[in-house]
Amino acid sequence: MAEPKNSEQQDMTRRDAAKLAAGATAAAAIVGAPWIQRVKAANNQVQMAIIGTGGRGQYHIEHLNGLDGGRLVAAVDIYQANLDKGTNSSKDKPKGYKDYREVLNRNDIDAVLIATPLSTHFPITKDALLAGKHVFCEKSLVHKPEEIHMLRKMANERPKQVLQVGLQRRYSRFYQAARQMVDKGLLGDVTNVYAQWHRNLINVPSATWTMKKNDPRGEEANWRLLSKYSGGLVAELGSHQMDIADWMFGSHFDSVTGVGGIDYFKDGRDVFDSVQLIFRYPKGQRLMASYISTNQHLPLFGGSRPQFGEMIMGTEGTIHITVGTDNPPALGIWYREPPKKTPTGTKAAVASASLASLGSAGSKALPILLSRDEVSDQDSFMQKELKFARRWLYSKGVMLPEEDRNPVDQQMIEFWDCVRTGARPKADLEIGLSDSAAVILSNLSMKDERKYYRKEIDTMGNQDAKPGTPAKKG
Repeated sequence: MAEPKNSEQQDMTRRDAAKLAAGATAAAAIVGAPWIQRVKAANNQVQMAIIGTGGRGQYHIEHLNGLDGGRLVAAVDIYQANLDKGTNSSKDKPKGYKDYREVLNRNDIDAVLIATPLSTHFPITKDALLAGKHVFCEKSLVHKPEEIHMLRKMANERPKQVLQVGLQRRYSRFYQAARQMVDKGLLGDVTNVYAQWHRNLINVPSATWTMKKNDPRGEEANWRLLSKYSGGLVAELGSHQMDIADWMFGSHFDSVTGVGGIDYFKDGRDVFDSVQLIFRYPKGQRLMASYISTNQHLPLFGGSRPQFGEMIMGTEGTIHITVGTDNPPALGIWYREPPKKTPTGTKAAVASASLASLGSAGSKALPILLSRDEVSDQDSFMQKELKFARRWLYSKGVMLPEEDRNPVDQQMIEFWDCVRTGARPKADLEIGLSDSAAVILSNLSMKDERKYYRKEIDTMGNQDAKPGTPAKKG
């Protein structure tokens, strides 16, 4: 029997870590566009209005307070309490409005940030585009099938106006690094994605997802729990993860099958409190997604994080990843698959044994490293040594890399850049519409208890589609 390796032999060397991490850096380039939008404000500041200063709107205001590049000059909410909170908490002290159309009539406003209930996203976005404004709209971008077709047509007729959707994982350096790992083959062929966003609303009640019986606002206070206003758990939570699956697979899904129910919360809601979905992709890949409301355990990261995350599985490795919250932050780790068995004594066998020592099934996870940890020829000797030391610490779990900037902040900074330069957002119109299609078809699949095909969305509510017209690909 071979002697067991000592701890030094089992440790990942700094050079091995550097080799394994190759290709796992994050790209931050923005695709260019052929025109330039001139921002009117002094110092090249984007003049913004926020429409909706409730929970999500207030969250955006808190983040905007720490950013430069845009100025919040107007805030809109139909409820005075929300409006007062929004205007008072903003460092810019915006003027308050009850009617968003008054804001759209202001010539000094370049862009709007829409953080209202889902059912109002399309009409407000439509009016903002007609008023010549750039738009940042929270996900899901639209609520109904016909809105997909109408918004696509309208936005494409106005190419000089930026339209960005709030899918902030696209702006996370960890997720960008994961996509690079996929591109460079470090995971082999990516075959499956598992996603979950579980919450325990019994032990940890949430004002967002708990029916408020005596609120004077009535239905509108419970909009997330009513299908006439909301896409439920699929829209509010799952939409982020459906977008990630599309991104990592590099294609849109072909079909979705779902099972949902109001299994625990019999409080008058008509959106499901438990959801399980299976999306099938063109190459046989699958997204398996789960959204429940009675338990928040996450079986990723050794159970150290709660609620939500994704697992990207390939023939050569697996990534555990989450965008996190403001605290804790985003995190990504990966595992290698066991090396292929090869005849003993061959060069391939030696190479396989070497890889096995760096990580295999059941071994310690490896961190996804970001660009600041990549060694370059321009680094001084001391800089290289510090990076090697940091990599070694990462491999031991002593410390973990963190993003330079919260993706919620980064998406807004890049939105402002797009407004100033005319560049195309990472989370653009088509990404937003595809994500909305996934949400719409998921809910229909659960409601109608049947499989829905993506191509069906092409004719749903589409006045331009004639009977028998072949569905568009892509």
